Amino acid sequence: MTSDRLTRLLRPRSLAIVGGKAAEEAARQCRALGFAGPIWPVNPKRAEMGGLPCFADMASLPEAPDAVFIAAPAPATIALAGELAGTGGAICYAADFAESGEEGRERQAALLEAANGVPLIGPNCYGMLNLFDRVALWPDQHGCLPIDSGRGVAIVSQSGNLALNLTMQARGLPIGYVISVGNCADVTPADLIEALIADDRVSAIGLHLEGLGSVARFSEACLVARAAGVPIVALKTGASAKGAALTMSHTSSLAGADALVDALFARLGVARAHDPATFLETLKLLHVAGPLRARRITSASCSGGEASLTADLAEAAGLETPDFPPPTQAALEAVLGPRVNVANPLDYHTYIWGDLAATTACFAAMLGADFEASLLILDFPRADRCTAADWDVTLDAFRAAVRKHPAAPGTVHMVVSSLAETMPEAVAAALIAEGIVPAGGLAEALRAIAAAAHIGEAWARPAPVALLQQPQPGTGEAHVWDEVRSKAALVAAGVPVPQGRVVSRADLADAALPAPFPLVCKAIGADLAHKTEVGGVALGLTSREALLAAADGMAALSDWFLIEEMASGTIAELIVGVGRDPQFGLFLTLGAGGIFVELLRQTEQVLLPASRSDIAEALARLPLHKVLTGYRGKPGCDMPALVDAITAIAAWAMAHADRLEEMDVNPLLALPTGAMAVDALIRMREPQA
Repeated sequence: MTSDRLTRLLRPRSLAIVGGKAAEEAARQCRALGFAGPIWPVNPKRAEMGGLPCFADMASLPEAPDAVFIAAPAPATIALAGELAGTGGAICYAADFAESGEEGRERQAALLEAANGVPLIGPNCYGMLNLFDRVALWPDQHGCLPIDSGRGVAIVSQSGNLALNLTMQARGLPIGYVISVGNCADVTPADLIEALIADDRVSAIGLHLEGLGSVARFSEACLVARAAGVPIVALKTGASAKGAALTMSHTSSLAGADALVDALFARLGVARAHDPATFLETLKLLHVAGPLRARRITSASCSGGEASLTADLAEAAGLETPDFPPPTQAALEAVLGPRVNVANPLDYHTYIWGDLAATTACFAAMLGADFEASLLILDFPRADRCTAADWDVTLDAFRAAVRKHPAAPGTVHMVVSSLAETMPEAVAAALIAEGIVPAGGLAEALRAIAAAAHIGEAWARPAPVALLQQPQPGTGEAHVWDEVRSKAALVAAGVPVPQGRVVSRADLADAALPAPFPLVCKAIGADLAHKTEVGGVALGLTSREALLAAADGMAALSDWFLIEEMASGTIAELIVGVGRDPQFGLFLTLGAGGIFVELLRQTEQVLLPASRSDIAEALARLPLHKVLTGYRGKPGCDMPALVDAITAIAAWAMAHADRLEEMDVNPLLALPTGAMAVDALIRMREPQA
């Protein structure tokens, strides 16, 4: 198991530190933090390091150490990796490996070969802090404090400098681990997720990711964390490189790699932060309260401006500020009197400012609403120029109210400053100890609430299946199937299509027609991906003469035509596309179809394989969903049939994952009864002879 493989490395009782200046600093940091076990410096050119006697080589150590910090140039690091047998693993600080080009990639391969299965973190990484066990295999100063009891969060970062910056936070967040993983030559973030959740001192995991590595492996680890009840928030930067440009369909232009990251995180219940401050505030909320059950919030402040700002920012974050329940409304009106308009968010004015009993009653009444997040907006004055006596009264009142109304599971009580610098670190630490979340920055706090609710909503659904390592497409040449062949594949998959018949222009005057008028006439050709734009489609033809005239107008495009029934009663048109990403494999794109695809660009991506519930949830996130379910008195579509059709398309795609490059069903008609694919194109790699 991954957790067993990494236990000694992550929770060492003995350390070897190899190298010069950077190694000496790591030894100093371990001693400053109070590491209780032996620290054995290794340097053949030095007699001592930081007051500790040096050993000439790894073979001279009293015993095999649990963890080794190697801070030597790349060639020496490779040689030292060959001396790690019997140790619990090593952290490789040196750069000039895979990040530096082809020669570096060769050095990295040699490093792994030399280690011969001994766990390696890095190379090109900053190291590890384990604040629970006072370990600082870290070549620099840091801002963390040891955690001798209780729990803390773990941060895994692909950027060493960002990891260092995060240790300097002054937000009261208890950090238990900081692990910089660099190139991830051996140990990956997925491996660390599984190892960290085995440590019950870890309350939540934060990931800074520049790349995901194996999506299937990452998916597996995140589902293990979910099963263990350990929430994950990710600060994802960058995007995976796209493969060769795919120009056949709308699907390719509608889904970038970053949209697929969002789809992955939505599937796995991983919250995504887009900036370091929100990342830290989300970790803090998850550390104290865990995932939230829904998105309702209330707030109290003594300013109408703050209340209005809270409402605006909450809406932008996807949160709800519902009216107070009648008992809460009545209780607040009784406390605040007729001069205060009681509404959510609440401006309780300054009439009761500094009155401990009155503010306690006000806050207790607000907490009685039992919304998922209850906020006191409170910005402390500067300690160097002002006094906080009156603010302390307000804070004491909120504490007293929380004691009367403790946060229920899936809810959180918070003290939020509108600016990060107006939440003193000492106040933040004290509040965390009392089970109250201190948040620095109103916008960041609200985004953190939304992130915790995202996880809670995901955990309330059945756990998804782990993503598979999809087969790579064959090496045969990719060809576009025309509409007729593509629709035949859909029919075989169980997707309804219009009744139709292929007819040449020469036979069209006398040919039997597939259905009564009105009919549709389409030019056929594998090179006609977007027939509407080139005049290759004629709709609503009501006579044989109109049909012949339409075919004559398309004669320059093709000699063959698809004559089909014309569907009626359409509720909405959708695009259902399947694309291929070099990292994520096959994925589904759903959105408004027909001529609105590129105009509206309102789409959702779903990674494959996908269940019916995955597809239904993606449809529910589309603005088009209001039309699908009935809007302004108009009837909705046959939603089960629509989901059936999309599920069948997804299943067909997965059954051909070794050959399929792209698939475009546009539009798929959502009808009052049933669903119908009226246009389709497929691009497949043909088997080589």
